[in-house]
Amino acid sequence: MAFLSQAQAAPAWFLSLAFLGTLYAAAFSFRLLAHLALCLRRPKDLRRRYGAWAVVTGPTSGIGRSVALELASRGLNLVLVDLNAANLKEIAHTVRSRHAVQTKTVVFDLSLVSTAQGDEAMRRLREAVAGLDVGVLVNNAGVAKPGAVYLHEADVEACVRMMRVNLWALTEVTAAVLPGMLERRRGAVVNMGSASSEAIPSFPLHTMYAATKRYVAQFSRSLYVEYRSKGIDVQCQAPFYVATRIVSRLAETGRAGRLSMFLIAPTPDAYGSAAVRWIGHGPPLCAPNLGHQLLWCLAAVLPDFVHDWLRMREHLQHRALAQRASRRRAGVPITVK
Repeated sequence: MAFLSQAQAAPAWFLSLAFLGTLYAAAFSFRLLAHLALCLRRPKDLRRRYGAWAVVTGPTSGIGRSVALELASRGLNLVLVDLNAANLKEIAHTVRSRHAVQTKTVVFDLSLVSTAQGDEAMRRLREAVAGLDVGVLVNNAGVAKPGAVYLHEADVEACVRMMRVNLWALTEVTAAVLPGMLERRRGAVVNMGSASSEAIPSFPLHTMYAATKRYVAQFSRSLYVEYRSKGIDVQCQAPFYVATRIVSRLAETGRAGRLSMFLIAPTPDAYGSAAVRWIGHGPPLCAPNLGHQLLWCLAAVLPDFVHDWLRMREHLQHRALAQRASRRRAGVPITVK
């Protein structure tokens, strides 16, 4: 009789597991189909929907540069905000030479926000956007330094600069642009977050960076609820790796890094195109790139302890690479073990 009872209980366990697996597969398929449907949908006319101008922070390289060029290709004039005047001049010239749009530049070291110099730069930014039909804001600028370190090793000044750029500056720039959007009752705010704070349970040795990006996600979600009834779309885009120069250097840490980069890291131009296409679509937290969508779903399958082990192993490699580079710059002999 006991044997029969066990035999009868087995199908219940199997059915439960099959039911859970079916639910996960259905959710996975729904996300994939929703993403593909958006890719096939006609792109939204951002200029008509939101306004003639876009503000982009950090537009001189990587994702920010690609997003700025993509917005210009869709007819939006650009206010470009970055700390380096020469680089701003170069990207403004590139934009105007490729697309029939106007540009304005604002030299603003966002790591100085809340200081006297930062207040002056913020004043210049407000003056630059005053009277413009700013319909899109892309808060792309971000800092990852001090990089892969234990908390007790981190340089305090580097941490303060990172928090000023990733948290405070993003908040102040958004607050500077929102009043005009409210007056016109239309606009879109896109904040660049990170999958390191949303899709992955921990990000050891890059702890403070991931924590700042969690702020970006929560900030965006709450603003989305506050302003969606006022015609303003707010979105946090949370990418995994994108093949920028920084990621390329990290991928050199070992075979696993190179493999993961080539499998999941789109080029900045590919990501920029997807990022702009997603403006005004989907949930307030999203991963516009299809490969990142798939990776997000796969990450949900792994137990937290597996994520923790993998990330710690990979980031210890990042730390070792940074230490070797630091010794090389200092002229200290490097011993290979």
